[in-house]
Amino acid sequence: MEFPKAPGTYVLILRLSVERRLVVGRLGEIAFAPGYYAYVGSALGQKSCGLRQRLARHLRRQKRLHWHIDTLREVCEIVEIWYVVGSERRECTWAAALGALPGVSPVEAAFGASDCACHTHLFRAADLPDAQAFAQAVKRLVMRVAL
Repeated sequence: MEFPKAPGTYVLILRLSVERRLVVGRLGEIAFAPGYYAYVGSALGQKSCGLRQRLARHLRRQKRLHWHIDTLREVCEIVEIWYVVGSERRECTWAAALGALPGVSPVEAAFGASDCACHTHLFRAADLPDAQAFAQAVKRLVMRVAL
């Protein structure tokens, strides 16, 4: 799967089939219920190869655990990726939009949000979140890739 080399913002949609308790860095042990998880991230750094490199890393199973999402990714499968190309900082706006979708709830930890003022960048839903409703909420055409 080829993604743009450009900078951008993305949402990983993950599926967890059974309850898991995971130690997530300094956040400590967190219980994850079965369902879908939506994680908001970005690839904006000048030294990175943008979305292509970042999303390829998330898709790989073998990697050094660096970010909070790496720990959850070890037990989840990615089922969709939503993204837009652009150098604007959208993570916090997108996190707020995800949290406002029907049936979507924030994970009760500062997951993925240690470098901003957001409560979290990880959300849970019993059913697959609606990409079209999300795109309308952020008022952007969001590319959707089903895996």
